[in-house]
Amino acid sequence: MPYAIVIVPVAPLRSTASHKSEMISQLLWGAGVEITETAPDGWVKVKNQYDGYTGWATAAHLEIIDEPLYLAPAKYYFPGWVNRVTMNSQPMLVPFGCLVKSDSDISTQWGTIAVKFEDKPLPLTHPAPVDITALKSAATQFLNTGYLWGGSSVFGVDCSGFTQNVFKLSGIPLLRDAYQQATQGHIVDFLQEARLGDLAFFDNEEGRITHVGILLNDHEIIHSSGKVRIDPIDNEGIINADTGLRTHHLRIIKRYF
Repeated sequence: MPYAIVIVPVAPLRSTASHKSEMISQLLWGAGVEITETAPDGWVKVKNQYDGYTGWATAAHLEIIDEPLYLAPAKYYFPGWVNRVTMNSQPMLVPFGCLVKSDSDISTQWGTIAVKFEDKPLPLTHPAPVDITALKSAATQFLNTGYLWGGSSVFGVDCSGFTQNVFKLSGIPLLRDAYQQATQGHIVDFLQEARLGDLAFFDNEEGRITHVGILLNDHEIIHSSGKVRIDPIDNEGIINADTGLRTHHLRIIKRYF
């Protein structure tokens, strides 16, 4: 099947081949995908190279690339909340955290598109142990970003899109949805043992995991709920800092590094 790369700032990934269907995720500029199926009216079913998530995208949001570029690792990322690039000399702003498949921090070629980096991307490094200061900085870039079902960028993000993108920059691959992320990592037995970078998961009345956030310590969490915000947390769950109301019931804490 053909390979492609995302050439718009944020590309919706939908459940069916229709603009009216549910947006289940998003693909950021520079993301690699495999096209697995085509449909009328310019729709293609794709598999996200990063996490294996599948959905329907608009072909106009993609550029066909060869296999070597698809398989090439991302070597850079964009650190600004928005970052300037040009695509065949046309200007574009792309969001924080976009990964860049390129051997240069100046320009590159994706299929028929000449890409120039007006704002310089930074080298993508994954130090061991994880730089928790950098992880916290990435998380706070999202503060006050509005909640968006299926969102994966600083323009709008859901709870698991937020955690996935923050961890991505530290070289920790998370799956897309909260219940999937809860299958990864190692259990932390008590909230009092939590440390910066642990993920806390929350369930609904049926016991299904529906929410996730990043613990800043054993009493604060940053998460996307209404907007990306910092709230207090205790052994029972999250308390909204503005209203004082309990909003989420704590189910489990996991550690990934």
